Amino acid sequence: MHHSNRYDRIFPGTIGVSVLLMLLGVLLDDPANILPGLYHIVTMQDLLITDYVYIAGVGATLINSGLVTIISVCIIKLSGDPFNGFTIVEMGLMAGFSLFGKNLLNIWPIILGTWLYGRYQKEPFAKYASVGLLATSLAPLVSYMALGSIHASIPLGVLTGIIIGFVLPSLSAYTYKIQNGMNLYNMGFACGLFAMMIVPILTAFGDQPDSVLYWAEGYNGTFAIILGVLCAVFILTGLFGTGTPVWAVWAGYRRLLSTTGRAPSDYLRMFGAGPVLINVGVNGLLGMGYIFLVGGDLNGPTLGGIFTIMGFSAFGKHAFNILPVMIGVALGAYGMHYTPDYPSLQLAGLFGTTLAPIAGHFGWPFGILAGFIHSALVLQTGGPVAGLNLYNNGFSGGLIAIVLYPTITAIVRHRRPKLRDEDYYDLFEESEPIDTSRWRTHRDPDGGDPVPEGGHIHVSRFPEMPEDEDDITEIH
Repeated sequence: MHHSNRYDRIFPGTIGVSVLLMLLGVLLDDPANILPGLYHIVTMQDLLITDYVYIAGVGATLINSGLVTIISVCIIKLSGDPFNGFTIVEMGLMAGFSLFGKNLLNIWPIILGTWLYGRYQKEPFAKYASVGLLATSLAPLVSYMALGSIHASIPLGVLTGIIIGFVLPSLSAYTYKIQNGMNLYNMGFACGLFAMMIVPILTAFGDQPDSVLYWAEGYNGTFAIILGVLCAVFILTGLFGTGTPVWAVWAGYRRLLSTTGRAPSDYLRMFGAGPVLINVGVNGLLGMGYIFLVGGDLNGPTLGGIFTIMGFSAFGKHAFNILPVMIGVALGAYGMHYTPDYPSLQLAGLFGTTLAPIAGHFGWPFGILAGFIHSALVLQTGGPVAGLNLYNNGFSGGLIAIVLYPTITAIVRHRRPKLRDEDYYDLFEESEPIDTSRWRTHRDPDGGDPVPEGGHIHVSRFPEMPEDEDDITEIH
């Protein structure tokens, strides 16, 4: 596959999927509900968990999602930020969370803040566009300060958003290192730390933001059709639509399944479009399967979780490293007083896969352990941030990564844990494909990543670089 066409279909592809979502919205709902529904969406306080399907219906929700996704991909394109695997992550996140929490209005002040930060640092917005989109995790704080707080006013909401967008690029680059690539939702961790300082300040000023629960039920059939169609399209396009022979795509997918998924792992650069599209479709079906197995509901938030898994299928998640974590969350949910169909635990089973690299790097038993801890922790971490951080699982996952990574490394691997030094922004700037065609499709006897047969992996700065001494086996 040539370097150019590996990424140039991301833009039209994203627009296509967004338009498909909006068309489905119009087909599955009375068009008369759509404008009132969109009005409800943009005037909500949006604290977790505010399911747009519950407050506005399927049509308005899917149209909000499609529009936010189109806005997002256009921001990336217009800023000149190069497309790569991480772009697909951002699209999955923006499409998913605009089903509960992000909307056409509350994302702009944060993006403006990030743009101002770029101006302030005299650097191109392209470097920060991705971070700006991900910082919209705190979009509910914008809506809350504009509409919900006792001091609420539109200017206050806008100002809050600008501050968030201005602070998070530097904070997220810093928090990225301490998680050692073990928590894929670095931005959720950074936003959670930020919210943990903001919420007590608000409380001190007499404000009481608190989590809510708007949770739609009874849409399983509708959304199963939507998801089934989407996943089938992704898998079939991956197998037959990328101009690569089917056997080669399948071999690429087998190789993809043998990676650890430790961040940064840009699967689009490493394996090309075919294997990534199969991975996206398969993981989407796994997410839907999890919801049905635990007797959950397909609605805005859970569909958002599935879209997020599908996005991260281009950047670290695959069947073998997400299943242990999902099993761990389900075990934890059954082991504690809740059943796994408790709303927050349905979400934990999906979003908990942020810890997939722990399963990939240390092995599946540790993935189950991480999921188990996550299922308990994530129910508590929402409290201090009062539902203002949409990526609550990323915050919980970050705390777990920071505790488990050095502990397991020292006790089980007998190594001294080291901090990673990659620059966070490298994630967004690299786009040269990596040649993995000579990787073996089975694991190394030491349980490390696959070892290339004959010769070097050409590593252009960071992907899958050996971190600890025990990873050196990867590169000869």
